[in-house]
Order: sequence, then C-alpha cells, then structure tokens
Amino acid sequence: MPHALNLDHIRAEFPALNNDCAYLDNAGGSQVLRRVADRVRDYLLTSSVQLGASYAQSQDAGAKVLAARRSVAELIHAPFDDEVVMGGSTTSLMFQVTQAIQLGIQPGDEIIVTNTDHEANIGGWMRLQAAGAIVKIWEVNGDTLALDLDSLDRLLTPRTRWVAMTHASNILGTVNPVAEVAQRVHAVGARLCVDAVAYAPHRLVDVQASGADMYVFSFYKVFGPHYAVLWVQRDLLLSLPSLNHYFIGQDVLPYKLQPGNVNYELSYGCIGINDYLVDVGSRLGSTGSARQKMQLAFDAFEQHEDALAERLLGYLRSKKSVRIIGLDTASEGGRVPTVSFMVAGQMSESIVRHMDRFQIGIRFGDFYAKRLIESLGLQAQGGVVRVSIAHYNTFAEIDRLVQHLDEVIA
Repeated sequence: MPHALNLDHIRAEFPALNNDCAYLDNAGGSQVLRRVADRVRDYLLTSSVQLGASYAQSQDAGAKVLAARRSVAELIHAPFDDEVVMGGSTTSLMFQVTQAIQLGIQPGDEIIVTNTDHEANIGGWMRLQAAGAIVKIWEVNGDTLALDLDSLDRLLTPRTRWVAMTHASNILGTVNPVAEVAQRVHAVGARLCVDAVAYAPHRLVDVQASGADMYVFSFYKVFGPHYAVLWVQRDLLLSLPSLNHYFIGQDVLPYKLQPGNVNYELSYGCIGINDYLVDVGSRLGSTGSARQKMQLAFDAFEQHEDALAERLLGYLRSKKSVRIIGLDTASEGGRVPTVSFMVAGQMSESIVRHMDRFQIGIRFGDFYAKRLIESLGLQAQGGVVRVSIAHYNTFAEIDRLVQHLDEVIA
C-alpha cells in the first residue's frame, strides 16, 4: 500500500487552495499547480518568439516546446512523442480528428458511441453521418448503470469502423474496462477512441495498456492549463489526411493535425505536471524511474480519494431520500471520486445553492453528458448534484459538506 500523502505539502503546491473555499467541483476543472503557472510565466517572459528560426532565442524556445511534447508523451506512456497532438480542448481536438476521419468514411460504415459519454466524444462522430456513416448507440444498462460488454458484442459487425467510449464517466464515476473493449473492437477490424477526461486526474494514464487507437483528455482537469492532448497510434496518424496548409504533408507529425501550431507557453507549462508527480512519488519513497514515481503518486492519490469518497457515499447511503447515480461504494478501483446523486422531491439546483452560502463549490446539471441524463430520466429535477473530489481535498472539507447537506436532506 502507498504511504499517506502529506496534505500540507500537497496543498501548498496549489496556490488557489489558500482560501476558505472547499473546491469540490474538480471534475469541472482542477486547481492549477504553481509549477505549471511558473513555467507558463517563464516562457512568456523569456521565450516568446516564433519557432524555427536560426537565432539562439528561437532555437531555445523550440527546444522548450519539444521538451513539453516529450514530457506529455512520458506522462501518457506514448511509444513516440510525435504521436502527441495538442490543442485547445478535448472537444476541439475531437472535432478536428473526426473531420480528418470523415474523408475516409464510406456509406454504410458503422460507428458505435455510448450514451454515457460527455458530448465531446459523441458530437464529432455524429457528424460523420453526413458522409454516410451509420451511428449506433451503446446504451447504459438502466438497472446496473454499466456498459454491458454483451450489448457491445451485439452492436459490433464487420462494418464497424470505430467505437468511442469514456474511460470513466463524468457523472457515474464508473471506470470502464477499455482494454477488454479494445480486444473486442479490434477482433472485428475496428478502432477504439477513448475519452479520459474524467479518468486522467485519478489514475496514471497508459495509452499502450489501454489498447485504444486514440486517447484524449484535458490538462485543465489534471492540475494544468486550459489545454488538451490527443494521442493517436502512429500508423493511424500517418494514414490520416493533413488538416494543415496544403504544403504540410501527411507525414509531418503531429503538425498535420495542429493547424496554426500548438500554444507554446501552455505546452511548456504542462511539464510542471510531470515535475509535480515525480516529486510526490519521490517523497513517498520511490527511487525508480519517472513513470514508477508517477505511479506511486497516483496510487496514493487513489487511496486518499477512495477514503474521501467513501465518507461521502456512506452518508448518502444513510439517507432514504437520496438516490446515488452510479456505484454506491468506493472500493476495488471501480470508480473515481466523482459522486452524483439526487434527492427525492428537491431540485438539484436548490441543494447546490445552499452549499454556495458556505463556500462549498459543488455543481448541478447534466455536465454535457446530456444523453445519459435524458436516458435515465433525470432532467426533470435539473440533472444531478455532483461532488467531484481531488487528491488535495481533505476529510475536514468532506465533513463540512456533509454537515451542510444534512441541513437540506431529510
């Protein structure tokens, strides 16, 4: 078992935590590391020149941006750093890559999406219907709230070209078996795209172990800047048409899918995420590789987050008027600490507004997983109340939340 986190040290890494607010809306966006902000500032004040020139300052700036790409490749365990495509958000990256995929779609090609995903990993695929693609919906089991593999098997055919799914639901919190899904998808000659926005803040990403062909998430959910990464398996990336200027060929990786280039300073800032994770792992006792140190850090994050989530879930389970939307326990790695619930007879907004009075940041709504909310019939109460925990949260914050929830939940 990993050692316990030193929360005083952890929280000191995030300047915004030095106030009275309990930040429990982390699935909407985590707090930002000082290390990240310092690197963004450093780049802007010392290296803000165009890349590719022969003079020293341009060469130095180019080296910083390349170091950032290599750092991201290490974070996600990409085999090659030129598989790493970066851009403004998960949504924008998905719209870009599905635009490239559309050029190879034939009428009758089949695409499978889930009704549990954030719209970022649905909307772009839906647009491929304009090229003749047939989109099928892999629907969540209404009783278990799981994506049943048997249901996927019934949807897969020799015409399937892509399956798109989430690694962890931003409402249910469920961690999905993407590696097993990948085996089934590849068995029919199709490819798998995984949205890890709700997963990456809580588990160390390993794109190779995932079995996916494309894997995407946003850094602003993982203690970094408002920026995102799309990993595309190299042979697939080479096969996609360029979305850049006509003279940027298909073999210019990853620039072909980065029209206008990356944001230099935000890319450089992302190195701070790795620096932090390695530092945490080192403080916990790891003397191994950078990835081993990161893994120990995430193991400790998971242990702490599970304990926090279980304290909240235990309270919610004790209330007959509460319906937990998703797994009602935090154990055995089955969920991330994103906890959604509803209270009988109450609008979700009213509960969140009550928390606002006490500087407790939680949220209500559909969180852009509108298809899931509608399929479960939860829209009438304004969607769910969502409490999303990060590793820097404390038991005192959860107890404070529970105290004030108890004022409005019978």
